[in-house]
Amino acid sequence: MKIVVVGLGYVGLSNAAVLAQHSEVVAVDLDAERVGLVAQRRSPIEDAELSEHLATQELDLTATTDARSAYPGADYVVVATPTNYDERTNYFDTSSVEAVVAEALEVEPSATVVIKSTVPVGFTKRLREDHPGASIVFSPEFLREGRALHDNLHPNRIVVGDTTEAARTFADLLLQGSAETDVPVLLTDPTEAEAIKLFANTYLALRVAYFNELDTYAAVHGLDSRQVIEGVGLDPRIGTHYNNPSFGYGGYCLPKDTKQLQANYRNVPQNLISAIVEANTTRKDFIAADVLRHQPRTVGIYRLIMKAGSDNFRASSIQGVMKRLKAKGVEVIVYEPTIEDELFFNSEVLEDLDEFKKRSDLIITNRRTDALADVAAKVYTRDLFGTDS
Repeated sequence: MKIVVVGLGYVGLSNAAVLAQHSEVVAVDLDAERVGLVAQRRSPIEDAELSEHLATQELDLTATTDARSAYPGADYVVVATPTNYDERTNYFDTSSVEAVVAEALEVEPSATVVIKSTVPVGFTKRLREDHPGASIVFSPEFLREGRALHDNLHPNRIVVGDTTEAARTFADLLLQGSAETDVPVLLTDPTEAEAIKLFANTYLALRVAYFNELDTYAAVHGLDSRQVIEGVGLDPRIGTHYNNPSFGYGGYCLPKDTKQLQANYRNVPQNLISAIVEANTTRKDFIAADVLRHQPRTVGIYRLIMKAGSDNFRASSIQGVMKRLKAKGVEVIVYEPTIEDELFFNSEVLEDLDEFKKRSDLIITNRRTDALADVAAKVYTRDLFGTDS
């Protein structure tokens, strides 16, 4: 079985690493440096388990920047290229996915194309109309940043948006690559699979927004937010998971997926989906105002990343707070070891943590860390439970 995986971000690389345990996998990316690292069995993204897996496991994995040379003979082409949300069109930019699908089917028309990139509801159906006779399925991913390989090895479900034999085989390949044997496998129509992805992520965003708004209420009225959350979570229908207040939901998926689902609701009555999107803005407004209440001259931003063990800070909520503080004329400095530049959005980036602590009147961090224990009196966070979720 030959599988080509296009796009070596969290989704593509973790899938490639799992599938290469039992199949020939050719990984493709435009970034030559990223391809070179994968060829050396080194992970270009921060994920401890993925790094160890690449370095220690016997994998039939090669990497290249030349997609056309990879496609011949492929049984499956897995597409995991970015689909960023375009604020002008209120829609995912699916151009990279469309380009990969077109080229792959041109070179190897018998291949089954599996779209792993997140797409709007109805996208796969339209793509099939553009490529009549082609085998195109959608299979959503449910991965956490920094835990991508773990979540592929221990999936809570496998969803493939098709009911053909090729779809069943692909589901079996994912199951074969996992470390689990009792994994729910769901074969659906492609449009339903697309909806599963967007509704799942929007529910997660809803849960984040709900506990953030609970925390905002508690902060304004002088209540012990932790006591309230613990009491609410003891109801088994609610549970004590994914309930830790933050500066807002962020990362690559939740902000764009909630907006895409909102756009998909055009001409469909709704209130809740829009409220979830708007709640994230309201939370960052509150956090910034609460920070300004302390009248700091210089605010230190400790880490831009959303989660521990990750190097990704795309659309992180702390950036939204940072921009609001700067708009009010507050000097902002940043400590983020993953940034090599001296400036981030015209704010100074410091390499020395001790200097960062010394220069900051107030340090804001989305999550508590022992690294700031010696300046705890300066730290502002809404983190109650010390977890990423």
